[in-house]
Amino acid sequence: MTSIRAGLVGVTGYTGMELTRLLAGHPNMRLVRATSRTEAGRPLSDIYPFLRGLPGGDVVMTAPDPDDLAANCDVAFLAVPHGAAMEMGATLRERGLRVVDLSADFRLRDPDVYEAWYKVPHTRRTELPRAVYGLPELYGDAVKKAGLVANPGCYPTATILGLYAALKHGLVETDGIVVDAKSGATGAGRKAAVGTLFCEVSDTFRAYNIGKHRHTPEIEQELSAIAGAPMVVSFNPHLLPINRGILSTIYAKLAKPVSPQDVQAAFEQTWKGSRWVRVLPAGQLPETRHVRGTMFCDVGVVTDLRTGRLVILSAIDNLCRGASGQAVANANLMFSLPVETGLMLAPLMP
Repeated sequence: MTSIRAGLVGVTGYTGMELTRLLAGHPNMRLVRATSRTEAGRPLSDIYPFLRGLPGGDVVMTAPDPDDLAANCDVAFLAVPHGAAMEMGATLRERGLRVVDLSADFRLRDPDVYEAWYKVPHTRRTELPRAVYGLPELYGDAVKKAGLVANPGCYPTATILGLYAALKHGLVETDGIVVDAKSGATGAGRKAAVGTLFCEVSDTFRAYNIGKHRHTPEIEQELSAIAGAPMVVSFNPHLLPINRGILSTIYAKLAKPVSPQDVQAAFEQTWKGSRWVRVLPAGQLPETRHVRGTMFCDVGVVTDLRTGRLVILSAIDNLCRGASGQAVANANLMFSLPVETGLMLAPLMP
């Protein structure tokens, strides 16, 4: 049986935590290195008691060392903030290690766009043409040959998968699209901040970063590639008082008269046989609880003939499908494993 040695750079955030959970149950990939400057010298099970008795729980955390990672790992997952990932990713690639980066540092093909939205210089511009955008449904064949994969953001994953069939079949106009997206609190990361304290999140619902969320150019980049023409979307995120999950409601003008039955058939045909994109039966709408802890993306469509709009609803788990699970799927492809290896997980219910 194939045994792939994995290193995890930045283990103490929510995406790092989720990666340890997923790798603990992976049949072909084992965690052998986990880095944290603040927790170096402690076993993972000290900070993540849920790992006691599970693979990876006894891994002793170390300070990040590219030479040590390259000598002991086959693949490195980077779960560190943007800005830090670009240097570490490029350094590990120079040492021959395959890299899956969960930050935004290699997602945007235009470094000037990256710098405009993320407000930091891109110091590894030469790596951008070599990075593959890691959405398996769209770029799986390219991921198989990649040494550096840019793992998509959570909001972009939900939005791109939701809109793909509509754009592919020319069902909607490419201008005037509005994405009304809601995420659980883990989407903001694990750092201590007043805005994500329990009393600030519980029993309320609020929007944030309207018109300026950093996932906007990533969404526009990938939708433009699907449509074959430049696209601008109105992306509007909100914070839900739940731990994990994203529900995106996408509004688009119908490009031509079409029946609800034909729209439903187009979506079902597009995703027929997909491992993880589940088009719900007509009349049913997605819920975050039905994808919790999984790689599924549940999609529902409503053809509103009165307003001439197509309303698409897309639900994913932001930590698994929107981050760490997708990273494992990309690593599976990079090492010629079936993409679903270790990831055919049932939703956490209730």
